[in-house]
Amino acid sequence: MLSTSCPSCGLAMQTAAMSCTACGVKIEGSFSETFFGRLAPEDQQFLEQYLLAGFSIKAMEQSSSLGYAAIRSRLDRLIANYKKLTEMDAQKKAVLEQLRKDEISVAEAKEKLERLSGD
Repeated sequence: MLSTSCPSCGLAMQTAAMSCTACGVKIEGSFSETFFGRLAPEDQQFLEQYLLAGFSIKAMEQSSSLGYAAIRSRLDRLIANYKKLTEMDAQKKAVLEQLRKDEISVAEAKEKLERLSGD
């Protein structure tokens, strides 16, 4: 799986180019990505199933082999992961802003970013 985090600062990478495998057309620019795109593929698929079930746990129960408790537990985990992603990004941006304002050194910023990324 392709990493979505910058290997240098740990912030989310932004898609800068896209191409068609059939005809070779390539476009470059800034393409925005949501936090949902940074979730694991199996979590994205689960959320898609939940969406298609009309955001109804009961409907999802009927169309899958999962019970209410398993679905609720997975949703709670996804919500927690999503919140963690948004909080971590905000913290990393704050560190980079401190660096931009010369409030901390490059070494201090690197250390803080590595700590936030868990490296």
